[in-house]
Amino acid sequence: MIITFYGVRGSTPTPGPTTVKYGGNTSCIHIALDNGQDVILDAGTGMNKLGKKLFNTTTPINIILSHVHWDHIQGYPFFEPIFQTDRQIDVFSSIESNDHAPGALFKQMDGVNFPVTLNELPSQNTCIFDDVESILQQRDIHVTKKPLNHPGGGSAYRFEENGMSCAYVTDNELEPPENIHTTYDDWVDFLHGVDVLIHDAQYTEDDMPHKHGWGHSLISQVRQLAIDAEVGTLVMFHHDPDRSDAELDEIQIENAAHFKNKRNPAKSICAAEGMQIKLSKPIIGSDTLIEIL
Repeated sequence: MIITFYGVRGSTPTPGPTTVKYGGNTSCIHIALDNGQDVILDAGTGMNKLGKKLFNTTTPINIILSHVHWDHIQGYPFFEPIFQTDRQIDVFSSIESNDHAPGALFKQMDGVNFPVTLNELPSQNTCIFDDVESILQQRDIHVTKKPLNHPGGGSAYRFEENGMSCAYVTDNELEPPENIHTTYDDWVDFLHGVDVLIHDAQYTEDDMPHKHGWGHSLISQVRQLAIDAEVGTLVMFHHDPDRSDAELDEIQIENAAHFKNKRNPAKSICAAEGMQIKLSKPIIGSDTLIEIL
């Protein structure tokens, strides 16, 4: 299992000299499973670069959306495989069937907000929002989901393959003031022992209480979750658009100090564009080997 980060920023793209190291594109991650399946998590602006890579392949593409806020879908019209004739692209939406899903993803291509409409695309685009877990299971993509604590709803996902595991929990408030869909203890159970946890860590204590209820977690809360859930490697994700490279470097230093002499997590990093995490299981029953490339 190889996880590659193409967009790690939250809310809005942030190009410029202060975001060169960690990147300014919004959420998009590619998981290359050992069975050959391509899984894309969210369709933010980082999807543009990923599309250039997948354009040279012919395999079906599985896109799984955490939710349909614009920073998680705005890269889709610029994803080159959608312009390939008969390319199979299936979008799995975590939002229940309603006027907003899959419309939010596809209706941005309406000929006004984007010059090419969905009906003009030569690729085969479908959106699936019922029985997501069972359909993915049929494709040998083993995933379970959990409701996010985020305005408008959404889902977190945990993937399992050959004894390896990765969880994607973005746009999630661990301690929301109201409308709690998943409790902290539920998160600990859902994420227990996961090899790699990619979790929203957008805010610091200085952002509160003004942003309490906005649907994002404190960095300090995510650190504690990683300890309580006995996570292998913690990846802090969905960086605030105002968070500079220098500030994220400081968070890296704080992470190292916070987790020193603790068994879990073994590693903690801030996600950066281009970063790869390789999971491998050399011997059945042995611990998962995690390489950060």
